[in-house]
Amino acid sequence: MRKKNYKGRCEKKMVAKCTEVCRTYDTIQYAYVDILSASQDIVEIRCNVPLDGLEEGAYTTDLVCTKVGGDLMVRECVFRKLIDKPMTVKLLEASRQYWLRHGVTDWGLVIDEEK
Repeated sequence: MRKKNYKGRCEKKMVAKCTEVCRTYDTIQYAYVDILSASQDIVEIRCNVPLDGLEEGAYTTDLVCTKVGGDLMVRECVFRKLIDKPMTVKLLEASRQYWLRHGVTDWGLVIDEEK
């Protein structure tokens, strides 16, 4: 989850399951897009989807995927070192609640490996 107009480093790549250029902003997001692309259960991938009307401000969800049955799957990419930060916890909960209000129950986190 990041600010809607995030100005950090961006890597663009073409992904067969994305309708537009996929813009990734960190190594977790970049790697997970590859995993989702290889998955037979995923039909479409959307990166950095705006959370319209979120009380916390203008933020985006990292990945919203359409599964084979038409259900949505939402994933937020978070570095392990940031997972305990109060603002991270607040934003992740806001994202989870946002997607629950929109009928999405398959919401989860993608966290980098421990070293």
